[in-house]
Amino acid sequence: MEQQTSGRRFFIVTLLNVIITFFELVGGLLSGSLALLSDAFHNFGDAFSVILSYVANKIGKRSPNSSNTYGYRRIEILTALLNSVLLIGVSIFLLIEAVRRLLHPQNVAGGIMFWVAVISFLANTLATLLLNHDSKHNLNIRATYLHLLSDALASIGVIISAGLIFFFKANWIDPLMTLLVSGYIIYESLPIVRQTFVILMEGAPKIDFDAVEQDLLQIPAIKGVHHCHAWQIDENQIVVSLHLNLEDLPLSQTEKIYTQVEQILKTKYQIAHVTIQAECDRGKGEKLFLTNQTDHQ
Repeated sequence: MEQQTSGRRFFIVTLLNVIITFFELVGGLLSGSLALLSDAFHNFGDAFSVILSYVANKIGKRSPNSSNTYGYRRIEILTALLNSVLLIGVSIFLLIEAVRRLLHPQNVAGGIMFWVAVISFLANTLATLLLNHDSKHNLNIRATYLHLLSDALASIGVIISAGLIFFFKANWIDPLMTLLVSGYIIYESLPIVRQTFVILMEGAPKIDFDAVEQDLLQIPAIKGVHHCHAWQIDENQIVVSLHLNLEDLPLSQTEKIYTQVEQILKTKYQIAHVTIQAECDRGKGEKLFLTNQTDHQ
């Protein structure tokens, strides 16, 4: 029932964002406000992000198969990267246009800009309230909730700008607000681009590997740890493979050590999947990370 409720709320939030985008695009064109247009693109980006995330989440839940043995979770990483790159591209265009308008100010209809911004603020606030409850229990929903909250705050900035333009004819405030909103979007998007790039390049997650090695060496039968590889399937699932130097033990005893290693890595370091290769003397004394380029394991 909770999933159905969240699904309905996400649909309403997406619909609200589409409506806000339409009003702000029309209002921006009629009033000549670049700030409204930049906020419209921001809202469209949020709606686009919710739709893409929903589709990616559905695909990501597919079970692993012979074609994708780790499943389809990385589709959500690709979606996040695509959405962020698009937002940055639009924001750079708006930044350039804002600088041009600062150098050559244009008249802005402050009245139209004000009322459109008020409608946008009310709709964004409603969308934020709709997700407020679920955001306390779901990290993905909380991320969307925070985006919508930032939209509502941006709308307040546009309302203040519209008032200053209407009463004081300070048309330069409009491109200035555009610079602030577009700069904020880029500031929000760049960390996502960096994180998704690291995941797609199979960069190592932030783990204290020295501590991992020391924890595993506390197990009496383990004499060495080497050839460690760690990467992320998505932002939550960490995968590790490593080689262990063990005493010359029966397979039944080795499996017990595997269980101990998996327990340590999963409970202390939140590692979702562990692949272990047991060795007796092979690789003994080698470092945790192999720098030899011929290693492809």
